[in-house]
Amino acid sequence: MSARILVVDDVIPNVKILEAKLSVEYYDVVTASNGPDALKIALEEQPDLILLDVMMPQMDGFEVCQRLKADKLTAHIPVVMVTALSEAADRVQGLESGADDFLTKPVDDLALFARVKSLLRLKMMMDEFRLREETSSEMGVISMSDRKEEAIQRARILVIDDNEYSVRMMKEIYAETYDITLEPNMEEAQVLLRGGDYDLAVISLDSATHDPLRLCSKIRSLEETRQLPILTLVDDSDKDKLIKGMDIGINDYVMRPIDANELIVRTRTQILRKQYQDRLRHNFHRSMELAVTDSLTGLYNRRYMSNHLDAMLQRAKLDYKPVCALIMDIDFFKRVNDAHGHDVGDDVIKEFSNRIGTSVRGIDLACRYGGEEFVVIMPDTDLSVAASVSERLRRQIAEKPVSVRKGSLDLELTCSIGVTVSKKGEESDSLLKRADEALYKAKRDGRNRVVVSPPSIDLFESQPGVAAR
Repeated sequence: MSARILVVDDVIPNVKILEAKLSVEYYDVVTASNGPDALKIALEEQPDLILLDVMMPQMDGFEVCQRLKADKLTAHIPVVMVTALSEAADRVQGLESGADDFLTKPVDDLALFARVKSLLRLKMMMDEFRLREETSSEMGVISMSDRKEEAIQRARILVIDDNEYSVRMMKEIYAETYDITLEPNMEEAQVLLRGGDYDLAVISLDSATHDPLRLCSKIRSLEETRQLPILTLVDDSDKDKLIKGMDIGINDYVMRPIDANELIVRTRTQILRKQYQDRLRHNFHRSMELAVTDSLTGLYNRRYMSNHLDAMLQRAKLDYKPVCALIMDIDFFKRVNDAHGHDVGDDVIKEFSNRIGTSVRGIDLACRYGGEEFVVIMPDTDLSVAASVSERLRRQIAEKPVSVRKGSLDLELTCSIGVTVSKKGEESDSLLKRADEALYKAKRDGRNRVVVSPPSIDLFESQPGVAAR
């Protein structure tokens, strides 16, 4: 994948070396030689990744990283610290300042490109969800006013390790903050992962009986666990496994011997990231739901109904199964608004939509067509069945008053319904037009009735009731 990478280092040869390595892999590279320039370029160029030196004059890499993460316009950009510092305390300080990872000089090419690819994949996915969230916010579908991110308390962690010492150590480290499950057997771990809602999997790459990378691959291939962060525990002799694991989709790693502070910080980083990712995904699905539903009634809206009906009729062309359409309208609804106000009118519409929902089948599609008009689409349904459902709905409205204002006001209402069935090869506009014409006939003939068009079935005629047009 191609991407733009910002390389920040005050030593020009270091910059040139990284620039050459990345350019060979077809990355677009921009450079900065100090912290202030790096902040300016990051804001203007919006790179996909930043390789940041720690030891620089004016402003060190820790401060640069903190400022990048504090600015909402650059906070989403992954930062990898590239430094000669190799102490665990330095890595912890970098991670606490917001860095996504550390690379120690001289930089190993395999580790560099594995880390770059992993972080770029993650950023690409997160950018897509952020864009969808921003679009939904601009459309007024969701609110982005509350974006404070806090650590998930009692997040669930599955530790998969058969090393008794490290298991005991992690149990002590995690016990106060997280719910931890310990499982030495990787086959059993797969069962737990598929059945449990975990926030992080901690997997040792050192196992004498199982292939940990196979488990990592399995996690990434299953729908239930595809987004689960993976933190691996790595011996110095397992670097080849680590590189392969990064390619598979490992999110982060801690080298043995395990430093407790580093493990804590890296764990918290992964859980915070999952929280953010889950929120973006939730907002996306919520925005999709809100985009196709009516905010007052919770029924599908007209746009969704039109698209769904088109798809139904296309399928009907193949299997010749009829599709029925009901259009209904609350009789004299304007009088309700004029006499009692729009708040009562809204309550009436909500109650009307509730009664529609209890009267139609699960496979039927109910939507608010606009104002006090509603549509029900009934796939694979004969006209006689649709007429019977319509008559049942008409009776439910007419026979039971609508209670509003917390039960202090009961309104007696009726509705008119037009019903029709699709013809072979018919388009949605034509079907809805015929149902609408039947509705208007019901209103002209006195309201509180069902009119069926065309009169192709043997229907009874009542006053009020079902009438064949």
